[in-house]
Amino acid sequence: MKQTIAEKILSAHAGKPVKAGEIVLAEVDFLMAQDGTAPLVIKAFESLNPGRMARPQRVALVIDHNSPSPSQGVSALHALMRDFAAKWGLRLFDIGEGICHVLVPESGFVSCGSLILGADSHTPTYGALNAMACGVGSTDLAIALMTGRSWFRVPATVRVTCQNSLREGVYAKDLALAIVKRLTAQGAIYRSVEIQGQAISALSMDGRFTICNLMAEVGAKCAVMTADETTLAWLKEHGASPGNPVVGDDGAEYEKEVVIEAGTLPPQIARPHAVDNVVDVTEVAGLPIQQAFIGTCTNGRVEDLAVAAKILTRRKISPGVRLICTPGSRRILLECLRKGYLETLISAGACVTNPGCGPCVGTHQGIPADGEVVISTANRNFKGRMGNQNASIYLASPATVAASAITGVITDPREFV
Repeated sequence: MKQTIAEKILSAHAGKPVKAGEIVLAEVDFLMAQDGTAPLVIKAFESLNPGRMARPQRVALVIDHNSPSPSQGVSALHALMRDFAAKWGLRLFDIGEGICHVLVPESGFVSCGSLILGADSHTPTYGALNAMACGVGSTDLAIALMTGRSWFRVPATVRVTCQNSLREGVYAKDLALAIVKRLTAQGAIYRSVEIQGQAISALSMDGRFTICNLMAEVGAKCAVMTADETTLAWLKEHGASPGNPVVGDDGAEYEKEVVIEAGTLPPQIARPHAVDNVVDVTEVAGLPIQQAFIGTCTNGRVEDLAVAAKILTRRKISPGVRLICTPGSRRILLECLRKGYLETLISAGACVTNPGCGPCVGTHQGIPADGEVVISTANRNFKGRMGNQNASIYLASPATVAASAITGVITDPREFV
């Protein structure tokens, strides 16, 4: 039987060969919930009154969406998570440690061939490490906590081939937005998106995480890339097992195949209020901005902050523009501190926050005012995403955001690279 990567991973975890469309029960390797979903997971788990948890050593709770707590009510939810983690011996990432989708792979919980569930829609990020990682609801995660298993409808697969290498001034985020534009916001609902090609092989792991993260925006059940030397070296560096690298078979059945010409791609930008409303940055260049944001589980990694720091070296952000920079984890913050990136960003006029999700999800640390225009490295730009339905959010690469912060208007970053 010729199989895709998703079919192979589910076969290994279900204990039998499976094909797209089948319903299977599969063993799960790792489970995660964050403070926006974990309280619901805890409530559902306790309502089952199980008296046991299948594998507590393979579970993490992350406080990142409201970190530190901005209110008394949120503090109560955080206390609930801390108590539950202590009771069951779960790994708890508390305030300041970082964003769940940065921390889980960074902490060595992902290996090639893993099957992972997260109570957060951007869990497919881990597919950059050749894993099948799926976002699920809180009740599904609670049942998986109790049983160590979950049910799946084996997803059909869309294969995306990214030909040639990106040009100077064009980044992984630009390629990710181009893929979203091509597939559309509903173009891969409950599909596995296999992403391959020369452009992917040339990217660092930071860039690959960015692309898999954005596949949540096309409705994907998961996004997966094959493992190569870059993958295995990253896993070793972060103390993770290489696991069992999985490659799709020649002759496997794909529902759709899409080719992206990366070699001619200019910088991209997603206009309000949809992630697939993507155009070349030149089409909106010159639009005044009031806030710029670099961070999130999409683009809060070392490489992202390094690109921004290079552009902002010996430059200042434009008067009237607020630039917020949020490292994705404590480890990333410390590395950027050691390398001088944070000093460069702060000297340019940026506000550097603690690691977390706050500005992206709109809970605190950067909610825009009515009528303001924000350019952001985040993954969503629908109305209200950053906490104000009357603001407009444009999505772009860290380079485009940094360049725009300097000029005060949306700017093609190739002017500064």
